[in-house]
Amino acid sequence: MKRTKISPEHPRAESLKIRDKLIEEYEKGIVAKPGLLAHGRGEAFDYLLGERTTSNAHKAIKAAASLLLAAKKPVVSVNGNAAALVAKDIVRLAEVTKAEIEVNLFHRCTKREETIKKLLEESGAKEALGVGEAASARIPEIASDRRRVDPNGILEADVVLVPLEDGDRTEALMKMGKKVIAIDLNPLSRTSQFASITIVDNIVRAMPALVRTAKELRREDRKKLEKLTKSFDNRKNLSEAIGFINQRLSRLAEKGVYLTITEKSRR
Repeated sequence: MKRTKISPEHPRAESLKIRDKLIEEYEKGIVAKPGLLAHGRGEAFDYLLGERTTSNAHKAIKAAASLLLAAKKPVVSVNGNAAALVAKDIVRLAEVTKAEIEVNLFHRCTKREETIKKLLEESGAKEALGVGEAASARIPEIASDRRRVDPNGILEADVVLVPLEDGDRTEALMKMGKKVIAIDLNPLSRTSQFASITIVDNIVRAMPALVRTAKELRREDRKKLEKLTKSFDNRKNLSEAIGFINQRLSRLAEKGVYLTITEKSRR
């Protein structure tokens, strides 16, 4: 597919670059076709947030970094969209938090798993679990292929980071007694509601911020990390995220959306 040149002056240049990247990775076999649709749904919520990381999201990022650092066996679960957009940040986060990286896909096939593994290795990963026959364990109560996990990875994990996840598996992981960190632009999704900590933000902003925060906190003692985690209330966090969207929409309705967009495009 011929690429369209994106002008840096375009008011939605970053969004267009992300879309272009996803299409490119889809053609390579990394992103599944439903992943393109899922991205569009998330992007709609990013509009509502003003396409920025809120103070509410920063609180969740700090709690998530603390939980990963204090974990005995943290694992970062990777699907096609996450690999396509933030592979290098996934590897950096795994290095800082000493987490394992595991490929876990809704639409599984060996070729696609191997392609994602190769991308992660090219991004600096020493190992990627969950590929092919390595995904020999099963998560109860899951009907899709996402039930398949690596017995040395997600099955044993006490904390699992699940960027761009589905609600069924998040709920199942929680029932298994694991702590789950979600990155989800939709605060109303089942994933957001079931997770221990939900970062309501775009993954392309949240993952680099999570890496930076983990680096800042990695020398803190376990007691402080656990205190930061225990003081975080995900129900309150999601309420604040919904409240932020509500207030922003109210302000836009009062000012006029067209005027706001025009002013933004001139900056």
